Amino acid sequence: MKVDGFTIFYREAGTAGAPVVLLLHGFPASSFMYRELIERLGDRYHVIAPDYPGFGYSDAPPPEKFAYTFDHLADIIEKFTEQLGLQQYSLYMQDFGGPVGFRLAARHPERVTSLVVQNANAYMEGLPDSFWSGPVSYGKARLTRISRRSAKPPCRTRRSNGTTHMV
Repeated sequence: MKVDGFTIFYREAGTAGAPVVLLLHGFPASSFMYRELIERLGDRYHVIAPDYPGFGYSDAPPPEKFAYTFDHLADIIEKFTEQLGLQQYSLYMQDFGGPVGFRLAARHPERVTSLVVQNANAYMEGLPDSFWSGPVSYGKARLTRISRRSAKPPCRTRRSNGTTHMV
């Protein structure tokens, strides 16, 4: 499919009218990583797995002609879903499929019926600013306080005397 002049390859299974599952791959993968999952879900769901620009069989424009950012990848995938006429879908996000999928969810929460997050980036730098409004604003404040205290996230350690400390 052409999106903004770029060819976007995708794998698809299932029937129109079934609940849609949009599979967003990570780095350095492609929709190929979902080949067995697509086969297993295809009898109950309409499964769609696109390759981002620069991955798999999609066009790979040079960086001077395409901004390889999470925002731009989300723009392309958003337009991709609109061209397919997807009204609602579950997002299955792996690795940096998370920042792409979270952007889609933040832009159009009414389209997202569920999230499946598999080892996906869900830290502040990988999420859009709009994600942090509303109920998750407490989480942003907490993450900000943690990041100010230390470059690494806190973890619990148990000392030989039995006391537990946050490090």
